Amino acid sequence: MADAGLPAAVAQAFAADGALARAAPGYAPRQPQLDMAQAVAEAIDTQGCLVTEAGTGVGKTFAYLVPVLLSGRRTLVSTATKNLQDQLFLRDLPRLKEALQVPASVALLKGRASYLCRHRLQQAREGATFADRGSIRALTRIEQWAQGTRSGDMGELDGLDERSELIPLVTSSRDNCLGGECPEFVNCHLMKARRDAMAADVVVINHHLFFADLSLRDSGVAELLPTVDVAVFDEAHQMVEAGVQFLGQTLGTGQGVDLARDLVAAGLQHARGLAPWQELSASIELAARELRLAAAHGLPEVRAQLKRRWDEAARDDALGPALDRLADALRRAAEALDLVIEAAPDFARLQSRAREMGQQCLRFQRECPPERVRWIDLTAHQARLVESPLDIRAMMGEQRAAGSRAWVFTSATLGDEPDLRWFCESAGLDDARRLRVGSPFDYAAHARVYVPPRFPAPGDDSHLTLVGRAAAHCAKALGGRTFVLTTTLRALKLVAEALERELSAIDSPLQVLVQGSAAKRTLLSRFGEGGSVLVGSQSFWEGIDVPGDALQCVLIDKLPFPPPNDPLVEARVRQLKSQGRDAFSEYFVAEAAVSLKQGAGRLIRTEQDKGLLVLCDTRLRDKGYGKRLLAALPPMTPLDSGEEALQWLRTLAEERGG
Repeated sequence: MADAGLPAAVAQAFAADGALARAAPGYAPRQPQLDMAQAVAEAIDTQGCLVTEAGTGVGKTFAYLVPVLLSGRRTLVSTATKNLQDQLFLRDLPRLKEALQVPASVALLKGRASYLCRHRLQQAREGATFADRGSIRALTRIEQWAQGTRSGDMGELDGLDERSELIPLVTSSRDNCLGGECPEFVNCHLMKARRDAMAADVVVINHHLFFADLSLRDSGVAELLPTVDVAVFDEAHQMVEAGVQFLGQTLGTGQGVDLARDLVAAGLQHARGLAPWQELSASIELAARELRLAAAHGLPEVRAQLKRRWDEAARDDALGPALDRLADALRRAAEALDLVIEAAPDFARLQSRAREMGQQCLRFQRECPPERVRWIDLTAHQARLVESPLDIRAMMGEQRAAGSRAWVFTSATLGDEPDLRWFCESAGLDDARRLRVGSPFDYAAHARVYVPPRFPAPGDDSHLTLVGRAAAHCAKALGGRTFVLTTTLRALKLVAEALERELSAIDSPLQVLVQGSAAKRTLLSRFGEGGSVLVGSQSFWEGIDVPGDALQCVLIDKLPFPPPNDPLVEARVRQLKSQGRDAFSEYFVAEAAVSLKQGAGRLIRTEQDKGLLVLCDTRLRDKGYGKRLLAALPPMTPLDSGEEALQWLRTLAEERGG
């Protein structure tokens, strides 16, 4: 189809008598959706850059997919989550291809850890030992599935917990993949997915894959991107953090332990007696564990994940000698591997891993460049040294300058300012066309928002207890159908405990579902059955879609400001202050507005949905920035008292008939 006709073709597809209406009975045109679709068509026509915020209910997925499919242009679509990837590939794109009668080929590409590695499955079958029968049964299930799967996508396995210890054993990583030397290379699921992607008209990936590949050249995206005419980023508000995470340099002590174990296994299997494999392995593992101790030196016992400032860890000079010892152990291993490099394909990869880790040891002994920031991620058993850029401006500038193509960035939440500066500035999109299209939902009629006027401050010891008690009474009025979203994992635990106590005190049979007690998919399935309250933290603030009356109340414990002692947050604050800017307003409040909109967005998912949003933070009433944050939310009708809030919930329960 000629480019000049694309806007007209898009308008016809969305018309009352167009292709979408013919394919879906009950379809009705929505002006915000058409406005966005036309803007996307124009960006494709002109190879321009478009940033568009589309409120819940606009139908932004179809608004960018219809122009893409009608254009016939080769397109890369990137999302924030594998769940949305699957939705686009398995549901939205097939429906639209049929409705529009376009012959576009579509491919799905995920990261390495999403695909079964046949070679490592064989190794797991022969050598792995498990402490529990559940893991043995799960491995048997994987083996049975492996015989019939065509894609090798681990997501096909229903009921396999994404946290399972088996997944790293039966998938490959950049470190342990043998590439063309692998005996299963011809049948490799990952290689097939990459070949399919290179041949497809529309390829669906995710942000992590996009940035990891541009940094490491490991997943095929670096070869794919120059061949596409259009790049679309959905859930674009997550792009910056994904980019910062994957564009950085890391050195993990867990990498060292894994290398040590792989080294001794390959050495004893393929070159026994030709080098002191056990001694070399023990040296690397000991040095890695000593680095973990040096990284945590001076701290009390680390149980949960902790992000430590680099200058604090480096202050006592324990890090430097520990990095020296690890670098020396890695050097000796690489030299030993050089003598047996031809004996097995495993040795070349092991040597490469040892040398790359050694280079990282040297990097982290040099000064950190001023435009980057360093920190250490600590857990009970591992340390991960990280050096990262503060944003993705430079990388996006390089990619946009590298070739002519259309760029489209979209999300339901890209900030609280009309010019979308929060997103555009951090992504280096200062010259982009910007468009905001509002939600078609009648929030004023269907939704209420309540900020309790007399509530303990978030720092008060009783605050989280009161959040749990408030959630119990809201849930009782509704018969469940309630989400409680907390800003931290610590708050999650305390709110859940208070909620259970209060439900017991008021003799309510409602079940409390807590993040971490089961897989996310399992918890959402149980919640959908009714009679429960779900308490979740970060992973439940967005990407969760519970339409209809299954969810009618969302409570948020406090304003989701970035943690001020986070090293990356501190570095961004210093950068803003050095520019003479107000870091609290431009960073803390702006970030909180985006997160708050995402959490509140769980409540109303369709035109018929009704519900109550409870924000348990009196700063929304007392502080000047409270008005700004409330204004960033959809236009819900405010309530003044707890009794009004409970009455609204009782009304919803009566309308539902129970």
